[in-house]
Amino acid sequence: MAVHAHPDDESSKGAATMAKYVAEGVDVLVVTCTGGERGSVLNPKLDRPDVWANIAEIRRAEMDAARAILGIEQAWLGFVDSGLPEGDPLPPLPEGCFALQDVDVAAGPLVRLMREFRPHVVTTYDEEGGYPHPDHIMCHKVSVAAFDAAGDAERYPELGAPWQPLKLYYDIGFSKGKILALHEAVLATGAESPYAEWLTRWEDRPDKGPRITTRVPCADYFPVRDDALRAHATQVDPDGFWFQVPMELQQRAWPTEDFELVRSSVDSPMPESDLFAGVRGTAHAR
Repeated sequence: MAVHAHPDDESSKGAATMAKYVAEGVDVLVVTCTGGERGSVLNPKLDRPDVWANIAEIRRAEMDAARAILGIEQAWLGFVDSGLPEGDPLPPLPEGCFALQDVDVAAGPLVRLMREFRPHVVTTYDEEGGYPHPDHIMCHKVSVAAFDAAGDAERYPELGAPWQPLKLYYDIGFSKGKILALHEAVLATGAESPYAEWLTRWEDRPDKGPRITTRVPCADYFPVRDDALRAHATQVDPDGFWFQVPMELQQRAWPTEDFELVRSSVDSPMPESDLFAGVRGTAHAR
């Protein structure tokens, strides 16, 4: 089970890993906390009044397309996108949005899904949300709360029989080592690197590379990841940053997606190359 804040997050974070496990016969469920109703239109070709007027329906259709490409199951938690506040000072969040929910209340629907789907492994964002969008931070809080509650018969007793997932991971989408490896690989071809400016800003942000415990080899599924991301046509410019680096270079320079193991009730040697390390052959039946 992969828990994400908005439609498109599942395709930009851990998508190749999910596609790899689907190909191996693993059941994968993406849980999308909000409908992305307050998201921006980031593709200039679709920045039109008719798109803005129907953004919720369009993003739901985009999610359907990405789901089919990845071969996953997908469920909506049903919360309303909080938007990304901008300005100084920041404006208040909209009333009723996901980020303003009580964590214990908002965790309930996810507890229900965990008890119904019965995952052995759960992935989500770290305490900073991967980046500090209020919905990403709330997604982290709700995911951790639900992971800890799902196996406790005394909590949410009305939401189904207890089920305790065995491992919880945080997505580590970008580390300094990864960006530097891609940057140097691009420069070695004689091309201009799209990562140069990113690296100049790195002193202002912590490097999460030392937190990585698990590197999943999934380079063969990078094209599937990119196809799924392009399915979210309002959210990515097909001629933009994400698609500037040749696929074969990405596959060679950094062939893994990376995670931090933060909860586990099984033994697995570190570092790992498999989210199911310690689970295979020992997992309780679903």
